[in-house]
Amino acid sequence: MAEEVREPDATALDEVVTFTSELIRIDTTNRGGGDCRERPAAEYVAERLAAAGIEPALLERTTGRTNVVARIPGTDPAAPALLIHGHLDVVPADPAEWSVHPFSGEVRDGLVWGRGAVDMKNMDAMVLAVVRSWARQGVRPRRDVVLAYTADEEDSAADGSGFLADRHAGLFEGCTEGISESGAFSFHPEPGTTLYPIAAGERGTAWLKLTAHGRAGHGSKVNTANAVTRLAAAVARIGAHTWPVRLTTTVRAALTELAALYGIEIDTHAPDFDTDLLLDKLGPAAALVAPTVRNSANPTMMEAGYKVNVIPGTAVAYVDGRMLPGAEEEFAETMDRLTGPDVEWEFHHREVPLEAPVDSPTFARLRAAVERFDPDGRVVPFTMSGGTDAKQFSRLGITGYGFSPLKLPPGLDYAALFHGVDERVPVDALHFGVRVLDHYLKSA
Repeated sequence: MAEEVREPDATALDEVVTFTSELIRIDTTNRGGGDCRERPAAEYVAERLAAAGIEPALLERTTGRTNVVARIPGTDPAAPALLIHGHLDVVPADPAEWSVHPFSGEVRDGLVWGRGAVDMKNMDAMVLAVVRSWARQGVRPRRDVVLAYTADEEDSAADGSGFLADRHAGLFEGCTEGISESGAFSFHPEPGTTLYPIAAGERGTAWLKLTAHGRAGHGSKVNTANAVTRLAAAVARIGAHTWPVRLTTTVRAALTELAALYGIEIDTHAPDFDTDLLLDKLGPAAALVAPTVRNSANPTMMEAGYKVNVIPGTAVAYVDGRMLPGAEEEFAETMDRLTGPDVEWEFHHREVPLEAPVDSPTFARLRAAVERFDPDGRVVPFTMSGGTDAKQFSRLGITGYGFSPLKLPPGLDYAALFHGVDERVPVDALHFGVRVLDHYLKSA
């Protein structure tokens, strides 16, 4: 007789909404510079894990910057462990710009509103609801499941996953794979088509500091060694640069599957393959791939001077750069050329790019879990334009996938909600995520 497969109970579906709302109400804004305090949210999670018989460890590098790690033993001690990680901090939100207060956690019109509803207190809540449901039903996964709720993901991760990887690697012993945010959300490029992109790659982070030196002087005098002018010229060159196409394995797989969906025959390895032409043909679906066919560098901040009639001797700018796997050397060489002889550049913060196999049994199980609950949806691999804590955990040999399942209705733009105004998530999407995560984790 086949073993009965139990889905999450009704309590789990209620709890995921409650947990999402209540976590949003805990303001864990991370503005950078170390002013965030994730501890109240970490304690909230730890208390609910402990109530389900799951022993949590609360770990800090800096007072108040708290991480939670717990392990759920599996039935097969020989099986490799699986890491599920989610961050507790959020980006800033200005209440004056929102329809509701961003930290209200209001549940209205079938939606949970607030900063973190998508990034990523929803996933934190879904995982918490799933493992508590297991405790009530007496369910154990096949492989050990390690839970990590981290601090500081929205800045450098130095107090979060970086600290855990450096100082507490033993807690992740046996973990070979991990899942986290930014994947398996529904995307509707056109009526009647629902895609679920699962992340199997991340561009590397290359935050740069540019420094121009010149001759200080009076603003009324001719100055051919003006640091501001030198810096502005370099920034303009960087902003206007068109990077060449560099297709990774994951991006090739994404383009191939999307082209097949639209009945377009392609060979991404053909000498005359035109990536930009294909993106044009894919229409709105190209948004999943377009940011990741190239390296990128966007100037974001400039600092110079202290008085309008004084030419400063130094000017500084910052650039958000992103590097594809295998294109890091090209990135550095290009920055050398674009900055020129009068501007120095250095990595202000750097994280490696990632790529996970899309032809693996793990990816097949992730795909199957989504399609079980939405048979009409199509799963496609993709590469994240940004990054996650998976970069830090990769130092421990953990292969990461972006898998935070949400079934969103047409018209609710996930990309716009991510770090956007009026961030919100449908209650039905949370229920979908709990069911999909539960099924995947049991099959993994």
